[in-house]
Amino acid sequence: MESVQAIKQRFGIIGNDAKLNRSIEKAIQVAPTDISILVTGESGVGKESIPKIIHQLSHRKHGKYIAVNCGAIPEGTIDSELFGHEKGAFTGATQTRSGYFEVADGGTIFLDEVGELPLTTQVRLLRVLENGEFIKVGSSKVQKTDVRIVAATNVNMFEAIKKEKFREDLYYRLSTIEINLPALRERKEDIHLLFRKFASDFALKYKMPTVKLTDDAVQLLISYRWNGNIRQLRNVAEQVSVLEQNRSITGATLKNYLPTGAGQNLPAVVSNSKSESDFSTEREILYKVLFDMKSDLNDLKKLTMELMKSGNVSEVEKDNKNLIQKIYGDNESEDFEDLTEDLPVIAISEHKEDVSEPIIETEDKYHFAEEIEEEETLSLHDKELELIKKSLERHNGKRKLAAAELGISERTLYRKIKQYDL
Repeated sequence: MESVQAIKQRFGIIGNDAKLNRSIEKAIQVAPTDISILVTGESGVGKESIPKIIHQLSHRKHGKYIAVNCGAIPEGTIDSELFGHEKGAFTGATQTRSGYFEVADGGTIFLDEVGELPLTTQVRLLRVLENGEFIKVGSSKVQKTDVRIVAATNVNMFEAIKKEKFREDLYYRLSTIEINLPALRERKEDIHLLFRKFASDFALKYKMPTVKLTDDAVQLLISYRWNGNIRQLRNVAEQVSVLEQNRSITGATLKNYLPTGAGQNLPAVVSNSKSESDFSTEREILYKVLFDMKSDLNDLKKLTMELMKSGNVSEVEKDNKNLIQKIYGDNESEDFEDLTEDLPVIAISEHKEDVSEPIIETEDKYHFAEEIEEEETLSLHDKELELIKKSLERHNGKRKLAAAELGISERTLYRKIKQYDL
């Protein structure tokens, strides 16, 4: 069995981090078997190296090795790509085609970004993992294949399973052995080493002197978060090598090539996404508020009808004290008076005339049919004006006393006085 150091030299893997070494050790140990492997880790950590190590150290090393990016193949054609199709199976299928599982028989298939597979394709893949069988698109014939599957993903598989985007049974079939590659920010001692390797490669490629970092630039390089991991580090090394005339790179110069705001080594931001249970709770609260509003509206309608029938604010307020308290709370008196401001004053005095219920509603204005003696021909407007005048005369123009007698607020009486120019 080859050593970890020998494997790193053979496959061009840079770094001495303990977690990285442990991942390579696991790959070496499982390579001689046919166990399915799931490689996990963030995007850009170099997950594609592990399947190559496993294939080259296995008894399948003379067979085909096919790497498939599941996220790059359209959903409508991925079944055809993986399992093949028969002639005429769909529009454009002019001839029979062999899929990757048929072509790689006896070898290894690397399914990169396996978390992006559609659910229907996941069912087909599960069958291959369980008994090595598959069916071409448009065919009814079951075919056998002997393929070692190594999958990789940067998706949180448990979250995907919870959201029903990935089958739980397929996850456990794929992850018989799980190999996790650490993020670059967890391999601080390897960051400068990797940068020097990349800088040397680009100097050779572009035929120019190798760039070197000053001490403050090295510290900035190590403290940076590197969300894009090795891929991002390589990109920065290439930009600096090509664009900078001075081959000695300071921290101030390097800072210009590092995206600001997103890459500092700050505490992780807690996700503010809401679960379905949170939305369910909010929905229940909203329904309750709406039902309470409907109840209050019905109570308000009842109160308004009582007021229209009686015409005496004080009497209605007294008889419906609990209802007013429910609608207006602690400020019921003031708010109830506001409610009655725009209602007409109807027969409010110690000698009020009988007024029947409203019988006509037109354009939000109420008209009342009055039962009056035949000789009395006053209109509602005149009746109201007369009552206000009498009350003011009786109390020598004192609006507060007149308002109390009429059963309306002083503010309402003042508005009526202005309206009738008294």
